[in-house]
Amino acid sequence: MPDTESSPYDDLDRIDRAILAELERDGRASNADLARRVGVSESTCHKRMRALVSSGAVVGFRAEIDPAALGLHLEALITIRLQAHARGGLRRFQRELESLPATRHVYFLAGDRDFLVHVAVRDAQALRELVADTISVREEVAGTTTSLIFEHAPRRHT
Repeated sequence: MPDTESSPYDDLDRIDRAILAELERDGRASNADLARRVGVSESTCHKRMRALVSSGAVVGFRAEIDPAALGLHLEALITIRLQAHARGGLRRFQRELESLPATRHVYFLAGDRDFLVHVAVRDAQALRELVADTISVREEVAGTTTSLIFEHAPRRHT
């Protein structure tokens, strides 16, 4: 049976969606630039932006940092499978993953793995230490798989 509950996002029109797309492209754009790009007045753009923020469609504005500029030249994706008895502590385990200095993103998954963690470290030795000496040694961890990231495709904005 289809989900019949409506969402505030169902009410987004072409202008709201255009504003969101422009913000994803350039979150630092001024209201004047944003209004010009979307083709509305500055006051309309400002009012729409306030509504998008208060509705939760826009959850924040942040800088995108290049890990290599910070000396973190190796990025990887680590999938983690927990022991069956550890499933009760998923949120605590997630918070601990998020607190690791190398962590960029943590995803809680459905399927045969419980978490996907995107990390950035200085080199292969640091990655080995993170996986072997910090994550895999935990008693709740049943297994990990690590994949190196060779390159990021540019994020597509719609």
